[in-house]
Amino acid sequence: MCTISIITATFNSSATVEDTLISVGRQTHTDVEHIIIDGQSTDDTLNRVYKYPHVSKIISEPDTGIYDAMNKGILLASGDIVGILNSDDIYAHNRVLEKVARLFRNPDVQIVYADLQYVKQDNLNKVVRQWNSGEYSSQNFFYGWMPPHPTFFVRRELFDECGLFDTSFKSAADYELMLRFLVRYDIPATYLPEVIVKMRNGGMSNASFKNRWRANREDRRAWDVNGLTPYFFTIPLKPFRKLSQFFLKY
Repeated sequence: MCTISIITATFNSSATVEDTLISVGRQTHTDVEHIIIDGQSTDDTLNRVYKYPHVSKIISEPDTGIYDAMNKGILLASGDIVGILNSDDIYAHNRVLEKVARLFRNPDVQIVYADLQYVKQDNLNKVVRQWNSGEYSSQNFFYGWMPPHPTFFVRRELFDECGLFDTSFKSAADYELMLRFLVRYDIPATYLPEVIVKMRNGGMSNASFKNRWRANREDRRAWDVNGLTPYFFTIPLKPFRKLSQFFLKY
């Protein structure tokens, strides 16, 4: 049985973190290393985290942002597989990690990704939109595609080979990392065709027009730092691909 390291970055997350903790603790795949990287919360976050015995490692110290926290978690991880679950997200059902681990039993599988649902902040059963990823091709990135980062599981050694999150990015470090792994280094990815994560609706890059403009600029820089050249429509097309997600919800 492979060990899966799940990294959760927290900062004043007391309102939602217990949902995250419960969803990991209930997984049927029990060989899980749940790592909490806290940015020195001033609310009740840590008291809630310490209530859950399945949590393997807890660090609470200042950081420079969520991607810095994720990097700390990756460096601490000892599992065969690494996944990221945000402190306001949950796994959609109790067999998510079991299904992910089953795919990684094939030694040729290097990366796994799946589908995601955006849900209401106060009702995890109320779907706002659904992100169906579809089968992978490296050419997809040129047409504005990307997989949902909370569904993205990676063999740990790939971080040694391809690098961690680039913390110079404020909102697009996850996009840059996946672009680097999947396109620049051409690592094969395996699609698990089902919803495995529920994410509360919202997000830094979509909070305002200004933030969306900044995110688009960061998306373009992600291609530049990897020595890649997108099509002229790649970056503008990326946010428009989200429109179909509002019609896929169920």
